[in-house]
Amino acid sequence: MKKKLYSYKNSGVNISLGNKFVKHISKLTKKNVKKGDNNIGSFGSLFDISALNIKNPIIVSCTDGVGTKIELSDKYNKLNTIGIDLVAMCVNDLIVQGARPLFFLDYIAVDKIKLSKLKKILSGIMKGCKLSNCELIGGETAEMPGIYKKNKFDIAGFCTGIVSKKNILKKESVKNGDIILAIPSTGIHSNGYSLVRNILKKNILPVKIKKELLRPTKIYVKEILNLCKKNLIHSAANITGGGIIENIIRSVPNNLTANIDLSKIKVKKIFSWLKSKNISDNEMLRTFNCGVGFCLIIEKKNYKKIKKYFTNSFLPYEIGFISNDNVRLKLYNKLKW
Repeated sequence: MKKKLYSYKNSGVNISLGNKFVKHISKLTKKNVKKGDNNIGSFGSLFDISALNIKNPIIVSCTDGVGTKIELSDKYNKLNTIGIDLVAMCVNDLIVQGARPLFFLDYIAVDKIKLSKLKKILSGIMKGCKLSNCELIGGETAEMPGIYKKNKFDIAGFCTGIVSKKNILKKESVKNGDIILAIPSTGIHSNGYSLVRNILKKNILPVKIKKELLRPTKIYVKEILNLCKKNLIHSAANITGGGIIENIIRSVPNNLTANIDLSKIKVKKIFSWLKSKNISDNEMLRTFNCGVGFCLIIEKKNYKKIKKYFTNSFLPYEIGFISNDNVRLKLYNKLKW
């Protein structure tokens, strides 16, 4: 009897399909990078910062994923926007330091390569990079049979940005009397989906808010960097895991207090629906952004100047102030569900 020949392919890994996907990525990115700088397919990715003319440049790096939102994106076949979430989760962290995103790399791990699925994910990543004005210069696609169950996958992103040393946003710039502004989110963004999925096991999401379920994370790069150029921000906070109560204090000095009036937060409908499924106020605040995707801490006199950099949908509004009460956080009133 002829012995079976072992191969990588019959072990579950198709190198040829992987190479086809790399060629597809390379073709798409050629028009988005400078001539001769396309690193897709190379061992390492290169990016020339000498032409940026930034005095005392500081490199800032961030990495993140999108959590279990990928499960619902896959279930409802909405894979073309999950890449926007991936980029957003990284670049929105970068701009908290006032850094301009330069380049992005992705990591996609799958049980089995399906080109149609990967192309949809990639299209979202490309769009996210375009919205962030950064380049997709590399990444990794790993086919891992036996590690991931059938049709399961995960994605991660890595972004590098740059800022002049003198322009870094630091919490030490925050002063007593500053005000806290909330910038609206597009919805759930990419946090809290394990709780959402648990609720959806026994509850049907109303049709009128179903479109909010997988709406991609808002990318705040353009607006925030414009404000940084005008020196209009003392500090900023990306409202992700931990919600507003855990993220805002990361951007305030230890000797000052962030005072938040919860009743001023403009809660989106999807959060009101989730709250109605027997979740406590504290759990909502620690798990979800509840309608606030990003926060700014500014000098009160600059509020009018700041508003002109935003569209009506994402117009910042005041939700609190900074005081010197030597308590990290004070919450007032209740959210209006």
